[in-house]
Amino acid sequence: PEVSLRLESGPGAAAHSPLAEQNGFLRVLLHSCCTELCMSSLTSLGPFLEDEVIPEVIPMEIEVVDAKITLKDDSPQVYPTSPGPLPIILAVDHVIVRRRDDGVFYLTEEKPVSVPEEQKAPAESVLATPAAGACGLQLKQVPELQRELQTMKLALAEANMDKARLLQEIRKYNPLFQL
Repeated sequence: PEVSLRLESGPGAAAHSPLAEQNGFLRVLLHSCCTELCMSSLTSLGPFLEDEVIPEVIPMEIEVVDAKITLKDDSPQVYPTSPGPLPIILAVDHVIVRRRDDGVFYLTEEKPVSVPEEQKAPAESVLATPAAGACGLQLKQVPELQRELQTMKLALAEANMDKARLLQEIRKYNPLFQL
């Protein structure tokens, strides 16, 4: 599942913290999630988070693994010829947010677990086609290729955002400019 929630209370929750036995302990896991949020929906959450009564602290742990969140500004455009603001893309490999008994949220970034070189399986050897002109081409491990693909996707997204930003800047001075 992309989202899993677990709320523990009572004596069993005391393993997490002393306060968890009384108030409970919430664990949230968000895995392989790709979502798009409008900025107006985030800004309208403010009134729901404000309260005159100080809420009781619930210890919690929120773990986000391999997630991509796109934030889009859906506010009215100031200039009708402007293409509008570019979306913000947040890519998260592995982050854990913990709320302890003191009510403070602690953010920790977890590093991917790496396997020592001597424990890694040898890379497969594949013969390349004669047109390629190479024999015995070594393939990289699948996780490494996936990381490289993610890096390339992020670089491409950043280049596209730069391109759109530059076009927006050019169109300020010449609204009829076309590529």
